[in-house]
Amino acid sequence: MRVLVIIPTYNELESLPPIISRTRAAVVEADILVVDDNSPDGTGELADELAAQDSQIHVLHRAGKEGLGRAYIEAFEWAMERGYTHVVEMDADGSHRPEQLPLLLERAAMSDHPDLVIGSRYVRGGKLEGWPKSREALSRAGNLYIKVWLGLPASDVTAGFRVYTVSILQRINLNTVEAKGYFFQTDMTDHVHRAGGHIVEMPINFAQREVGESKLSGNVFTESLIRTTKMGVARRGTQLKGFAEGVLRKVRSKK
Repeated sequence: MRVLVIIPTYNELESLPPIISRTRAAVVEADILVVDDNSPDGTGELADELAAQDSQIHVLHRAGKEGLGRAYIEAFEWAMERGYTHVVEMDADGSHRPEQLPLLLERAAMSDHPDLVIGSRYVRGGKLEGWPKSREALSRAGNLYIKVWLGLPASDVTAGFRVYTVSILQRINLNTVEAKGYFFQTDMTDHVHRAGGHIVEMPINFAQREVGESKLSGNVFTESLIRTTKMGVARRGTQLKGFAEGVLRKVRSKK
């Protein structure tokens, strides 16, 4: 395996050094790509300093804050151009624990060759730490709705700690992935599933961010459900149309 850990950043000056240090210690052979959206607090410059001291750390600078999904897509393309076999999505804020990454990568290397390994909060053994019960209930309900409505084989569709094979990314048309907002994770899961990719989940402990302020707004959950509903309705319409056409063909063939 040749692994690239992708860490998008925007104003993560305090959290970046410890998360990179922990990641380097947890997965010594992996490279790290910091994707910075021109952070006004100097995160990008700090990332350059860290990269100058370590040949396994790289930095991709973007012109401005263009969204998490677009940052990951540009990083995926960067990885594909450089011969990596697996890419990891991981937040910079400490909510994704680098110490759990070896287990995700170990699962990704198993003989059933999963195309996507999701670090899941909502399978047996997964835990949420520091979340109020109301927020956890909302998240669980939202993920169940997405799973059922889109027919996805995962319990934590919105999770952001995950491992992809580069081969599945090459089979997906990344230009068709919804890259704005946090619906990106759902849409990527859906794209992998529709491309015939093998999706598995591994339990993780997910914590509140350790440093800084959350970038999630109160509209994120609503946005995700609205987009999911629109996708589901469109697919049900296509399925019903196909069913109706099939019935008509059978009727005509019997005349």
